[in-house]
Amino acid sequence: MCGHGLGVAMKALVLGGSAFVGLRTVKELAARGHDVTVLNRGKTATELPAGVKQLIADRTDNESMERALKGTSWDVVYDISGFVMVAGSADLDFLLNLFDGNVGHYIYCSSITAYDSTERFPWHETNNFTKAPPETYGGFKAHVEKTLFDRHLKTGFPVTTIRPAAIYGPNNNIYDMEMPMWLRLLRGLPILVPHQGLIVCSYGHVDDLVRFQIEITGREESFGEAFNLTNEAISVSYYVETLSEIVGKPANIVYLPDSILSEIAPSPENRFAMPFSHLFGRAHHSILSIDKATILMDFENEYDFRSGHANTFEWFMENGFADTETSLRDPIWGGGWDFENEEKI
Repeated sequence: MCGHGLGVAMKALVLGGSAFVGLRTVKELAARGHDVTVLNRGKTATELPAGVKQLIADRTDNESMERALKGTSWDVVYDISGFVMVAGSADLDFLLNLFDGNVGHYIYCSSITAYDSTERFPWHETNNFTKAPPETYGGFKAHVEKTLFDRHLKTGFPVTTIRPAAIYGPNNNIYDMEMPMWLRLLRGLPILVPHQGLIVCSYGHVDDLVRFQIEITGREESFGEAFNLTNEAISVSYYVETLSEIVGKPANIVYLPDSILSEIAPSPENRFAMPFSHLFGRAHHSILSIDKATILMDFENEYDFRSGHANTFEWFMENGFADTETSLRDPIWGGGWDFENEEKI
């Protein structure tokens, strides 16, 4: 069955749409000729593509959401802003009541952190949810998914959830991933690596995630289903070595003994600036299976780990980020770097 995302023009609403996954979703939808509207708080300065409309509302304010959405209908809603920092105190049932019966497909961007991390690898969509409380990032994702699937069982609400792992690529607003790594490599700075570089994490290019979201839209076999979406699971050592080869500069790797990890502190200037990517820690040790997306939805990633990061480095250089002197920090995610603190460590 062909979905809307495969060529039929559709009326799409993106919850979020001002940064990274949301922004690239908006741009791809617009490029495909769809009628696109974004709904966000309007607090992030973003240049939207020509013709894209904007609704200003706050997920945590029912009145503003009702004013923006009452009487509207959509072929698809892409929920990109449904994470605890933005929607943690939102009334989810109120939001779903606004959409139930008024949307052809509701696609929720969840996370690998919704899984119980104690289970054996690889993780499949049938694995258990985390027991973490809904005040946490992963616990909130799991809570939203369970609410959405309960609604699907009760009313037939046409929902699909997508569980990506580590998303990287152009416009990444998590500033402790590839952005500082390119800078360390270009400048010959030390690269601090914990746990002997043996932590494994699954990585996927943002544009593959965006393409999957759009291409499953309207496909009834995806209703009521969750899909893992990522690419290779690779070790931290492979991560650093591959990015080093892409940059063409040797990696000055410093392996941190486990015995001193508890003593290592974030930057005294920025508590979010850890001396290595949050994905290098044990909490993100994970391997996802995407067999379900491959078999049921006939999906193939365009980018593998190397080609995806080569694409990202090209974007990084073309946009002048190699000359970045000030640590970047996203208002929601925090992050950033402190190379002087890393040098001291």
